[in-house]
Amino acid sequence: MKTSISKANSIKTKVYALLAMVALVASAALAHGDKKHVIGTVEKVGADSVVVKTAAGKSVLVKLVASTMYVSRVGNEDKSAKQADLAVGYRVVIHATPRGETLEANEIRFSAPSSSAATAKSRS
Repeated sequence: MKTSISKANSIKTKVYALLAMVALVASAALAHGDKKHVIGTVEKVGADSVVVKTAAGKSVLVKLVASTMYVSRVGNEDKSAKQADLAVGYRVVIHATPRGETLEANEIRFSAPSSSAATAKSRS
């Protein structure tokens, strides 16, 4: 009798653990809502948009709006920045909201290319 109770408790524990993992994954997937991420290198910066080249080689246009927040990564620190600080060649992670066929930037996190990457690029 003890064995069957122990076995039932073990199964219940495993089911609860599985349900907890499913809930955790679902909440992480919904955490960003309808936001899209654009990750890559800045190809062009305009007055109202930025073009990012992704790792897949695709160019993605993202509109800049008055509420767009800019965060510059220098070393191990994040610092508040402005649009004028963003430049071609910088690495970016953009959190954007889809608006029809366009993306509007909510936040742009960026960093200058490392000196070793810039040196390697200038040698080629």
